[in-house]
Amino acid sequence: MKKIFFALVALLVTASFSTKAEGQNVNYDTYFTKDRLRIDLVFAGDAREQNIFLDALQKEGEWSGSKTNLNDNFNYGEYRYEVYTKTGEKIFSQGFSTLFQEWRTTAESKTTPRAFTGSYRIPFPKEPVTVKFFEREKSNGKFELLYSLNIDPADKMISHEKENNFKVTSILNSGDPAKKVDILFIAEGYTAAEMAKFRTDAAKFAGYLFNIEPYKSRKSDFNIWAVESVSQESGPDIPHQDIWKNSVASSNFFTFRIDRYLTAPDHKKVSQIAANSPCDAMYVIVNTNKYGGGGVYNFYGLSMSDHPTEAAVFVHEFGHSFAGLGDEYYTSDVAYEDFYNLKVEPWEPNLTTLVNFEKKWSNMIDSNTPRPTPNTPEYKNKTGVFEGGGYMAKGIFRPCIDCRMKTNNAEGFCPVCTKAINDMIDFYTK
Repeated sequence: MKKIFFALVALLVTASFSTKAEGQNVNYDTYFTKDRLRIDLVFAGDAREQNIFLDALQKEGEWSGSKTNLNDNFNYGEYRYEVYTKTGEKIFSQGFSTLFQEWRTTAESKTTPRAFTGSYRIPFPKEPVTVKFFEREKSNGKFELLYSLNIDPADKMISHEKENNFKVTSILNSGDPAKKVDILFIAEGYTAAEMAKFRTDAAKFAGYLFNIEPYKSRKSDFNIWAVESVSQESGPDIPHQDIWKNSVASSNFFTFRIDRYLTAPDHKKVSQIAANSPCDAMYVIVNTNKYGGGGVYNFYGLSMSDHPTEAAVFVHEFGHSFAGLGDEYYTSDVAYEDFYNLKVEPWEPNLTTLVNFEKKWSNMIDSNTPRPTPNTPEYKNKTGVFEGGGYMAKGIFRPCIDCRMKTNNAEGFCPVCTKAINDMIDFYTK
């Protein structure tokens, strides 16, 4: 009986430690100050290998993320970082993707090594911590350790310099940033004389978001901020048209040599603009009427300010950057080669290869709906398993015939994407 008793005690202790190690019930005030720390990294490599190098550490303003949900258990993203105490307790984690990872699937990456910046925020620790960065292995979908960094909060090389004096204005104030989703709109390609236009554009984009479900019903869960980041010249770079502008975030069309792919490749530069503002999600509004945009999970979203499709493109790209939703289209030109491994279940909540579909939206499908589901009019308003998505016509499946993650003409988000967005809002607010 004693052996059984002690075995049970050991099991309970192990289970308790395991739960704590996974970040459950982490007390924010025990481990962190009110501020936040930005970790600036450089990702370098090619299609075959990659490395991470430390660039700088920067103390920023107040931590505006959740102080209750400190560990991200969505398992989204191509990368992940986790913060550990000296005793091995995991006290913070977050998944993310990068422009570098996308580039590694292009033809150029097979012949020409490159480097990209990436900046990642954590609550400012009270004691030394270890931050571990993981990459998702394409062969099996599992995370493997890529880089480990020891950080001492007392290190005098952590910069406390104020990086900019840009004005930050509130567009929507629903309450305590720690209990809300704080979206920061960043001005890109707006000169000082055009800041009134930016403020109008930022309010316009906020309106677009709350005109569509589920954001419309969850408006009180959001704060909206706008940073008036001034550019010396108006508009972004358009390299293939030999147009070059001196703008604050150095955005450009023709990313990966795709005309419509508009990005700001220097992620550190974008993050520096956001240094003085509450910020759970960054969205860059680019002052142009040329069609284009992009969105990368827990990285940023960005798109054009003046185009007939600006509202649809904005909510689509924000779906990528905020909720981790994947592209459901498969007919447009992209630069990626073999973006998905069809033998592995995609991490995006709205895509499946049917490898592990039971963990996706299987329980949201009516029993009389066939799987796979025909792309025919009778299933137009049904949740099913429709072939085509993730830039591939075969082998990847999406939840509905049409959705805002598939086309700009869709009426809104499908039930699967709507649930994923609501789950992410809940993570930041509950």
